[in-house]
Amino acid sequence: MAHFVIMGCGRVGATLAHALEDSGHSVAIIDQDERAFRRLRTGFSGRKITGVGFDQDTLKEADIESAYAFAAVSSGDNSNILATRVARETFHVEHVVARIYDPGRAEIYQRLGIPTVAAVRWSADQVLRRILPETAIKGDFREPSGRLFLCELAPHPDWIGRHIAEMEQAADVRVAYLTRFGEGILPRADTSYQQGDTVHAMVASARSADVTRILAAAPVKEI
Repeated sequence: MAHFVIMGCGRVGATLAHALEDSGHSVAIIDQDERAFRRLRTGFSGRKITGVGFDQDTLKEADIESAYAFAAVSSGDNSNILATRVARETFHVEHVVARIYDPGRAEIYQRLGIPTVAAVRWSADQVLRRILPETAIKGDFREPSGRLFLCELAPHPDWIGRHIAEMEQAADVRVAYLTRFGEGILPRADTSYQQGDTVHAMVASARSADVTRILAAAPVKEI
């Protein structure tokens, strides 16, 4: 069981809180308006904290210091990105994600090294993919036979600067495209993996565990 802190108890925040609790995790959810907690179901056992999500004392009350991940999904872009930076830079939370409403800011956020999710109807699912350890690899598309699926991969930071072709060879996958600064790009033979990139690859279903293990580790150094 891991501990998760959520800022914003709107529709997405409440959905996240319920999903995480259903998965057996502990949850603390923060909102400036105490009335927002009415969106939480009866019997929700997580902590409900009234306050500003980027305030350090409020985050400490939410037990941010022991959090596995932090998700900022309030209605304000600036508040979300500020809270996410405080969680990462002050409290050293490794897994963070910020929901955004202005796609034009995506490049700025990506350069800060903060994963973002656009404010679309599947926001809650996309946020979960970035903060839940058991969803490190999850298919977006599966071909009819079920043998192959398209998914997001989370390479180890040491893959930064390495060619995508090296990643494909090491994990035996085919990278379909990258999301970079909020836009999709088709990788070429000389395309390198950059900080903030999201890797989308076709993976054999039977090898998903191996792919996760290989790319979660640093690339093997050549002797």
